[in-house]
Amino acid sequence: MQDDSFEEFDDRPSKSEIKREMHALQELAKRLVELTPHQLSQVPMPETLEVGVKDAQRFSREARRRQLQYLGKLMRKIDPEPIQAALMKFDQSSAENTARMHLLEKWRDRLIDEPDALTDFLNTHPGGDVQHLRQLIRHAKAQKSGANRALFRYVREHIGD
Repeated sequence: MQDDSFEEFDDRPSKSEIKREMHALQELAKRLVELTPHQLSQVPMPETLEVGVKDAQRFSREARRRQLQYLGKLMRKIDPEPIQAALMKFDQSSAENTARMHLLEKWRDRLIDEPDALTDFLNTHPGGDVQHLRQLIRHAKAQKSGANRALFRYVREHIGD
């Protein structure tokens, strides 16, 4: 015959599961602390959590560690899904921005290294000042100070989003 008194405990999460959830919430809080003020203002959260995050941003070392534990405790009382969604949006926009920068760098490098790249660039992105672009490429090839940066700026301004 089975002892039915232990069946009521089966529904509760184990101590290890609870600890994993607490650590996950602390990691989420740590990501919030690492946000810029502008990004933080775009994350939906209760005022107490927002104040706690701003406090943690001011703290250092041990005080920050304790504050992160406190933030994890606060987050147990709220739904973390909207916060996670906002953080994922920041990650995605960051990835898109990185991909855009790589594209711009690739164009700049092609313009410097490949003779036919100028024609490709002008066909792909018409309306630029050809003489000015040629001058920027010449300066970049001659490795003049700031020429690579100036060429990059030109490419960035003439490639639409």
